[in-house]
Amino acid sequence: MFHLLRQKSTYRATIKCKHVVQYETLLKRNPMHGAWRRSFNAEHTCLESRALPLVHHVKYICDLPENHRFPMGKFPKVLESLLRDQVITDKQVWAPKIASKGLLGCVHTEEYLSNFIDGKISEKDQRRTGFPWSSGLVQRCRYETGGTVLAGEIALQRGLACSTAGGTHHAFPGYGAGFCLLNDLAVAAKHLMGESASKRKILIVDLDVHQGDGTAFIFKDEPNVFTFSVHCGTNFPLRKQQSDLDVSLEDGTEDKEYLSKVQEHLPWLLETFHPELVLYDSGVDPHWEDELGRLRLTDEGLYQRDLYVLQTVIKKGIPVATVIGGGYSRDIDRLARRHSIIHRAASKVWREYGL
Repeated sequence: MFHLLRQKSTYRATIKCKHVVQYETLLKRNPMHGAWRRSFNAEHTCLESRALPLVHHVKYICDLPENHRFPMGKFPKVLESLLRDQVITDKQVWAPKIASKGLLGCVHTEEYLSNFIDGKISEKDQRRTGFPWSSGLVQRCRYETGGTVLAGEIALQRGLACSTAGGTHHAFPGYGAGFCLLNDLAVAAKHLMGESASKRKILIVDLDVHQGDGTAFIFKDEPNVFTFSVHCGTNFPLRKQQSDLDVSLEDGTEDKEYLSKVQEHLPWLLETFHPELVLYDSGVDPHWEDELGRLRLTDEGLYQRDLYVLQTVIKKGIPVATVIGGGYSRDIDRLARRHSIIHRAASKVWREYGL
């Protein structure tokens, strides 16, 4: 497997493994965990809640032209689905601050941010992103990025946190692409890596059906961030970037084979790279009904995938923050419930490990 990896750094020679790692291990690995000493990137916090932290903002949504292909309405409906089914209560919901231009500048160029925020994006670049520019779109993307940053901050303190948006992994430093305008995963990783005295090591697990090409490009020379992508090889983007570990799947891959690929690589990565935080992009576009997917996963397959990733990471005492990634369907209610699978799995893991 070593030939698949780009040399990142000298891995720790001794890896301390346990069969079951409980809450005390998270405290040991993360001295800030549970202490609430941090100033969160939040408009609203839920410090008193002992339940799974969920990050959401009403401004995760904006207006689009009628019949636009991107299912913008899914974001509030993910939260509605979780509340309706009593998976969560409103006492668990945190709201992020809007991502500042300074925060975004840790990944994106000054020229691109100025053009994007001020509405100076060319028609050609708008076609590449798939979105017509609007001030509402800028606001939405900035809040979404703030949500991923906040989920990472909370995870470092409490072990696990989930946003109801995020996963815009096709955005590059100087341009957007494929419904992605700001790379929330990269901004969160850069911010959370750089705020610690010694650079924090971060693993990005990207299980969206499309390769996280923008994220891979951004961190190609960064030894403290490892990018792991499992995607459909024939799908967008046509020109792939080189992640630290790419697993390319054939069209029509089903639950069992898909999960086996994740199981083959994830434990090994945790034991060699030894991350201090995992950012997990749990895209649902590998689903068999997805309009842009080409794989054949079921709802149960997605649930088992998410449960496996979260359990495997938490057992190692490593904090994890999740984003919802891609998912495309004209049936917004069914799509929103599909996106909520990660939050349902996370709620189970939260209870299971007493976080």
